[in-house]
Amino acid sequence: MANTKSAKKRIRQTIKRTQRNRYYRTRLKNIVKAVRLAVEAGDLQKAEEALKIANKKIHHFVSKGFLKKQTASRKVSRLHKLVNSLKNAA
Repeated sequence: MANTKSAKKRIRQTIKRTQRNRYYRTRLKNIVKAVRLAVEAGDLQKAEEALKIANKKIHHFVSKGFLKKQTASRKVSRLHKLVNSLKNAA
């Protein structure tokens, strides 16, 4: 158990950060999942809507410091590629 005042503060900070990161990680997974499910269903309109939301939210996570810029770009790029594959198939 922490004895010093600074160690106790670090514990509080860690708990707070863990909760925040869990929130963002869950949201990110759900956003990506929505795009993938729309593509699997073959619904182009729904996939494009989900992609638009995903793009906005993922870049928002960058501004909050949850994701690095390049990681966000990679994720968005892969989602775009997935949706475009649906366009080309149709």
